[in-house]
Amino acid sequence: MNTVRLPLLSLILCHLVLAVSAPPVTAAAPARRLTRAALEDKIRGGWAGQMIGVSYGAPTEFKSNGKIGEWDLRWSPDRIANAIDQDDLYVEMTFAKVMDTVGLEAISAQYGEAFKDSQYHLWHANAAARRALNRGIKAPDSGHPKHNLHANDIDFQIEADFIGLMCPGLPRASNKYCDRVGRVMNYGDGLYGGMFVCGMYAAAYFETDPRRVVEAGLACIPARSEYGRLIRDLLDWSAQHPNDWRKVWQLVQDKWDKDDPCPDGALAPFNIDAKLNGAYIAFGLLFGGGDFEKTMEISTRCGQDSDCNPSSAAGVLGVMLGYTRIPEPFRAGIPALADKKFQFTDYSFNDIVKSTESRALQVIRQAGGKVTGTEVIVPVQKPRAPRLEQWNPGVPYQRIATGDAAWTWSGDWTDDKGAKVSQAAGNRATLKFEGIAVALVGRLDQDSGRAEVHLDGKKVGVLDAYIVERTHDNALWHTYGLKPGPHTLELVTTDAKDARSQGSTVAVSEAVIYRK
Repeated sequence: MNTVRLPLLSLILCHLVLAVSAPPVTAAAPARRLTRAALEDKIRGGWAGQMIGVSYGAPTEFKSNGKIGEWDLRWSPDRIANAIDQDDLYVEMTFAKVMDTVGLEAISAQYGEAFKDSQYHLWHANAAARRALNRGIKAPDSGHPKHNLHANDIDFQIEADFIGLMCPGLPRASNKYCDRVGRVMNYGDGLYGGMFVCGMYAAAYFETDPRRVVEAGLACIPARSEYGRLIRDLLDWSAQHPNDWRKVWQLVQDKWDKDDPCPDGALAPFNIDAKLNGAYIAFGLLFGGGDFEKTMEISTRCGQDSDCNPSSAAGVLGVMLGYTRIPEPFRAGIPALADKKFQFTDYSFNDIVKSTESRALQVIRQAGGKVTGTEVIVPVQKPRAPRLEQWNPGVPYQRIATGDAAWTWSGDWTDDKGAKVSQAAGNRATLKFEGIAVALVGRLDQDSGRAEVHLDGKKVGVLDAYIVERTHDNALWHTYGLKPGPHTLELVTTDAKDARSQGSTVAVSEAVIYRK
């Protein structure tokens, strides 16, 4: 063989080997395009959908717990006025305002400060977060179970819509902002509720199939989370029974509507858990078939928080359809109040649409997309679920009222409507229980004081029963992660109190005990 040709032959062989062993090159998914007019119409449709959905379901809220609501659901355009005073809308605008003033890089603590000073009434995880924030516990700790017994409740889920609306086709961006805002009041499945809803909004800009929208939302949360497993069940069961949402509702009810750790839902039909109510959002989308009214009706009839759930379902579908394709009877009342401010906000419907569009353009640019005067070009962004975090105090199995023999009261305690009330220092209450967690339930108000808490002979904390105005909660104190078996809890009232309190009352009504 000619030695001059050997290097050339070796080079040819090398290229052949590389060609065989190298992975095939796949073309990048093309970027998605929307005209500026279409983007604005979809944003307008999302906000309108929220307004219509919450107004549609408002008369039914928590009036059908653990059963399907069989109401006569009717609509008239004047009912949309109800949306102006709905916390489903004005609370999320608190966080939108932070983004509009501080910027998109605002951190959890900044969202928490705005929330701490808000003037509207709050309940559950929101109330517990505001209480913690006003005690000097900053976000994200304000949403952690250590300080917030309601960490798995629905609160962030009903306040997250604005994030999904500003992240068209960008679920990773959506999750980033959800993580910053949602930790103000929630954790684990409570946080994932907002991520799931926002993932559906993000997908809705470029998707016409509601089932694919729900699947896109699921891809934004850990599959092994309880929230993720519930939505997976719902997707599977809805595929098996595509024409029978009531049968699927019963399957969900039997497996998932139980063991709500919230003191109000423990051993009761009431369930404000994020994942169950999130499933009811998905019910409307999966079985509504893209029909606006049917989507709201099914989400509403599923029960529990039956104004929040159709609000998010109609919001997601409003993005898919766009404002101009929402049936006219449902949007007919909006133009008359489009410039009226939502309660506790600086935003009207027209204002929040404009604000959301402005933020969406920023998010698109930051994601590597392009914005022109006539269109937006949005890069493909696959969902990426966060790391798994789960929290549950255990299964609630016992409510121990103050008159139960498990309690011992010494000192000057008086009876008031089933509660034991102390007005002075040095009074003691002792509870014997068996379990892995305990929550003390009682009165939180502006006239309350403090008590030392001792567990199994060791001081473990302070019960502070003061709470700022317009903040409604009854979870006085809680702990979890105890060793299974018997425990002794002791309260000793003190003369210490929050500087803002007008009194030193400590009122205990019961204890909720949790087992493995």
